[in-house]
Amino acid sequence: MNCNPSSQSNTSSKSSVLDSISSAYPIDSVEEYLPEEYQATPEVESTESNTLMFTVNTNRKPLQWEMLDQGLSFTSVDAPIHCNIGDSKLSILRIDPTYYKFHLISSKEKGEENKTASQWAKDYKLTALVNAGMYQADHQTNVGYMQNGSHVNNKRLNKDKTIVAFNPIQDKYPLFQIIDLECQNWETLSKQYKTFTQSIRMVDCEGRNKWSKQDKYWSMVAIATDQKGQVLFLFSRSPYSVHDFIDMLLGLPLSIHSMMYLEGGPEASFFLNHPKKNIAYMGSYETNFIESDENKVFWPIPNIIGISPR
Repeated sequence: MNCNPSSQSNTSSKSSVLDSISSAYPIDSVEEYLPEEYQATPEVESTESNTLMFTVNTNRKPLQWEMLDQGLSFTSVDAPIHCNIGDSKLSILRIDPTYYKFHLISSKEKGEENKTASQWAKDYKLTALVNAGMYQADHQTNVGYMQNGSHVNNKRLNKDKTIVAFNPIQDKYPLFQIIDLECQNWETLSKQYKTFTQSIRMVDCEGRNKWSKQDKYWSMVAIATDQKGQVLFLFSRSPYSVHDFIDMLLGLPLSIHSMMYLEGGPEASFFLNHPKKNIAYMGSYETNFIESDENKVFWPIPNIIGISPR
């Protein structure tokens, strides 16, 4: 499969700094060594034309999980579709909510500036985190409904069909679930949890891909639950259409029950800080925005979903 999205011709004041740092340090530690002025205004542009090329990957290996702790496992698998930009990997962190507590942290609630994924993790002692959803033009408010206890980030329930819910009020409800507004009773469930964040549905109650095909491609982070109630943080730096991203994940032996879109492009963030494994994955490519694989830093984001041991 081939596609030729329009390319941008740009220049970057950061490119020489990023190149010199990247040659000396691994990608997951680049941000620690960037001068403050480059961290504060993330801009990634390229003078090169990037034409996306996709081919079927015929040399994939079976899924192999690395157990980090009780209730926490990681795997990175070659994507069924190979992309010439990025590493063509699908990275997955599997979390059992019995052993790990979930947190929704928002700069709006905390009265703080937006932070990078690594900064959020450090300040709040989180084992791992991902974006909590897309945000509005004020760079603080979630696009969909968002509430954490008594604090309401966005009171408006929009047309998107899925809502992550955790911190149940009663023990009879799951510790974590992705509510589907078409096949579950929101009026009832909205009173049974303390924490919610709404975004776009990727997989419905019947296990069907709900994203239409498109000629737009980007790095991506998403969240899912499996048939056992475990939570999956899902990430791809290589750009794919959302439809293909979903299809690839549904084709893996993950037993996905529900899935919700979180963020795409350079804002997409996936951070893991565990004694057995450290990961700092950030997105880069986004059609009609940053059409390159050159971003090597986390962008500040306002809202995150994080985990810590119970």
